[in-house]
Amino acid sequence: MPLTAGGDVVRLAALADIHYSKSSQGSLQPLFNQIAESADVLVLCGDLTDYGLAEEARVLAKDLAPIKIPMVGVLGNHDFESSQERDISQILTDVGVHMLDGDTWEFRGVGFAGVRGFCGGFGRGALGPWGEKIIKDFVHEAVQEALKLESALARLKADHRIVLMHYAPIRATVEGESPEIFPFLGSSRLEDPISRFDVTAVFHGHAHKGAPEGKTQTGIPVYNVAHSVLRASYPDRPPFRLFEVHTASPQDQTVTPIGDRRQWGRRSTDRGDERQNAGGSNPS
Repeated sequence: MPLTAGGDVVRLAALADIHYSKSSQGSLQPLFNQIAESADVLVLCGDLTDYGLAEEARVLAKDLAPIKIPMVGVLGNHDFESSQERDISQILTDVGVHMLDGDTWEFRGVGFAGVRGFCGGFGRGALGPWGEKIIKDFVHEAVQEALKLESALARLKADHRIVLMHYAPIRATVEGESPEIFPFLGSSRLEDPISRFDVTAVFHGHAHKGAPEGKTQTGIPVYNVAHSVLRASYPDRPPFRLFEVHTASPQDQTVTPIGDRRQWGRRSTDRGDERQNAGGSNPS
């Protein structure tokens, strides 16, 4: 596949479920360095810490601090374990991660909307708001996360919309896990706003033994980028997914996974700089 000049492509490196602990200092530093050399944006899809401790977030922040490309992320269920999620978000924000919770962020024509998401099941197996109040409250949480996502997508003005969340919005990307736990891995309620706003692609984690790819009922690609899934599915590659969003045409809504390692190592912006330095046209 031909390489594209910097102004026409945004490269995304997506990763989830890194579960940083107090003793993780430096463990993923080589991976983060490789991501910074290969991508324009790092996308982090939750479970960034192991026990949801601010101390764990500080360890991760120290490893992310040298990364000079933009970063955007959401929290996962592990990040809520110790009720320190606000501290975790602030610590990561302080080193440049755009933490989203019903919020948006835009970069070079690509808009990002992020929520944590929630569980409840998929399709006909989805839990309904019936019976005891605690069941209704459980379902209400999934509905609220879907509404937060819908509101965020409505605010995005970019032609290319990327959704990041922790829980899965479709069943296909949790296949491989035990069927008994499917209802706790995601909710099809999250799929509704994704389809309604014609999202370009969705990234999530959480299902550690799930499948790396799937599609919504309307054909929107969904990628499970949990660290363990990527290690198992692509053992010959570094455990992150690399994608190209083609921004030259608003009509081109495709996201291209980059699987050929020979194409890694230079961001599109670097290639654009090289073209300019060599006397080529300056991409807008």
